[in-house]
Amino acid sequence: MPEKHPDNAAPAALIIGASRGLGHAMAAELVAKGWHVTGTVRSTGTPLHALAQAHPGQVEIETIDICVPEQIAALHDRLSGRVFDMLFVNAGTTNPDPNQTIGEVSTRDFVDLMITNALSPMRVVESLTPLVAPAGLIGVMSSGQGSIANNLVGLRELYRGTKAALNMFMRSYAARQAGSAHAMVVMAPGWVRTDLGGSEAPLTIADSVPRLVDVLLAQRGTPGLQYLDYLGRTVPW
Repeated sequence: MPEKHPDNAAPAALIIGASRGLGHAMAAELVAKGWHVTGTVRSTGTPLHALAQAHPGQVEIETIDICVPEQIAALHDRLSGRVFDMLFVNAGTTNPDPNQTIGEVSTRDFVDLMITNALSPMRVVESLTPLVAPAGLIGVMSSGQGSIANNLVGLRELYRGTKAALNMFMRSYAARQAGSAHAMVVMAPGWVRTDLGGSEAPLTIADSVPRLVDVLLAQRGTPGLQYLDYLGRTVPW
């Protein structure tokens, strides 16, 4: 059965980066569960637009590039007065040659990836937290490759570093939010066959996202920060 508020209004999610891939699949899964979803895109004609057409009144679309701080502020202003039960930031990319060692990565690629994968998602969290219900959930899409403890092989070093940075920034954010009722999740979706994950990834979106969404929904009402994978297992920092 679809989940409802006590006043029978549908719960609401704000998904940053929902145009395609994991973000779009999360939006579709929440829609199927009866949620109202506001998703962000950077362009027109995306799978999220098709989802909105198929579910008028249940899916809204906002356009934003989170690497432009002024656009984050403008989104906050447009959504002012709204209350969301979930804020999830699903932004991320990798460098042109993910097999480079960190010493081979160009300064430009380092800066660009750190801004996209770590700084900008945290700017979104910091800016949009006031829109999240007191007992709502705040999540970011990290990666199992962001785990320092589990890094036994190297590889994809810049990507790993940006996700580890995102994890650390969320730890700092959570420490500053001590006493908040918000559930907070740093999510590792598994290695999924997407444009980012590549064709060799063992998981399909259908393998990962429905379970990932169930894990997130189960965390609501549990204050504090957790680093979890799509099966609900704790990932070592």
